[in-house]
Amino acid sequence: MAAPKELDPTVSLAALLGKKVRKHRERLGWTQREVGNRLNYSHNRIAQVELGTDPPTWDMCVALDAALGAGGELTELWEHMVRERAREEFPDWVQKYVLLEAKATKIYRYSPQIVPGLLQTEAYARAALRKGLPRASQEEIEEKVAARMSRQQLLGKTPPPLLWAVLDEAVIRRPVGGPHTMHDQLARIVDAAQAPDVTVQVMPFDRGEYAIMGGSLTLLSFADGPDVAYLEGIGPGILVEQPDQVTEHSLTYDLAQVQALPPDDSLALIKTAMEECYACTRHDPT
Repeated sequence: MAAPKELDPTVSLAALLGKKVRKHRERLGWTQREVGNRLNYSHNRIAQVELGTDPPTWDMCVALDAALGAGGELTELWEHMVRERAREEFPDWVQKYVLLEAKATKIYRYSPQIVPGLLQTEAYARAALRKGLPRASQEEIEEKVAARMSRQQLLGKTPPPLLWAVLDEAVIRRPVGGPHTMHDQLARIVDAAQAPDVTVQVMPFDRGEYAIMGGSLTLLSFADGPDVAYLEGIGPGILVEQPDQVTEHSLTYDLAQVQALPPDDSLALIKTAMEECYACTRHDPT
């Protein structure tokens, strides 16, 4: 039998993660095939992880950490890996926001057109990015999808940040990715809203005009620092740190919260939109 390929953990965090997986696997005396059989993955997939050529997803990393008795070492390293990937993939202004978002104790988000990234499904994110970046390669799209999905891990922190999202009704009505994708996306929002730290409101069309119409707004609060606001439209986002301006943006958000449907009524409207998507799927086999 050929000797296992030597790994260079200094090449990347993915390579270091692979080396750690191999170390724990060999400590238990298991082959790659045995690990794969236990976790329902092929031995080739385990080999790719160990070589650092195709890092594990979050779910796979959690399963590996538990099966190999790594005590959180693998999942912690995975989080470092995806944060590093995000820093490499995004421009400076996005990187700064992502770092602040990860430290926030409260995240208040208004979105007029698209589901916030923290609540997106992978299929929805892929469809939105594909349209938004028409000149990007499929590999580039997949990298951005992976980075966006990795940001969602902050909702699993202990304790998690409070997430309060106000969505224009257009967000739940526009069938991004088609009816199947949109149905699953709406289901994801409903499921997320069951958590005590997540609240979703919908601003229905019949409310007419309201204070915050336009581009998206995010307000971040911290345990040990001043609040910041983040404005996003078609071009680069704008991070607002001046206290008086942040206060003004907070006021417009508060007014939108008051005018939007209450959380229970909002979820009822989202479920109605889900049913309409489901009806469409019966006539759309894609």
